Amino acid sequence: MTPPTSRTWSRRGSTPVIRVRSRSQRRLSIAALCCYRPGERSRLIYRPKHHGDHKSGGRKSFAWSEYRNLLVAAHQQLGAPIVLVWDNLNVHKDRRMRAFIDAQDWLTVYHLPPYAPDLNPVEGIWSILRRTTQANVAFTDPSHLIRRLRRGLRRLQYRSDIIEGCLTGTGLPLNHTATDSVRPVSFP
Repeated sequence: MTPPTSRTWSRRGSTPVIRVRSRSQRRLSIAALCCYRPGERSRLIYRPKHHGDHKSGGRKSFAWSEYRNLLVAAHQQLGAPIVLVWDNLNVHKDRRMRAFIDAQDWLTVYHLPPYAPDLNPVEGIWSILRRTTQANVAFTDPSHLIRRLRRGLRRLQYRSDIIEGCLTGTGLPLNHTATDSVRPVSFP
């Protein structure tokens, strides 16, 4: 919950120092899809999850079943086949996830090369959130952070120009040759 700082000040000749009491053991994860279809506005579909206190031994990230549920919900919302461009997160390559993907005729998955965040459009979304919603804010508790992130993501959902900018910034081709009904999407 340490906030990214975009601006600060101090007296001339003094280096500004920002003090933070301690790091929290609580964790928040967000899974997001940047969706594109030629001739339609781009979409952002996301799911935040608060994992709670990890001293109790809880999971620190999304489980494969939560990614599966998000893909199913996205497919229902979009009403079209999905071409998914994924990074190499270990959960994305889980054997249960691979079995689920293989069983779906509406889902095609491509994996990005290792260490290629510049090819992932969702990284652009996270960068925008860090520079706008999270910048210069000391969050009081996890629910404050979640509220701010949801507000920022909701604003981005209605800005298809920003989502398209993140998609085109990757340099990946946005036109899929197989069919017009395919929607390439990307996860973090």
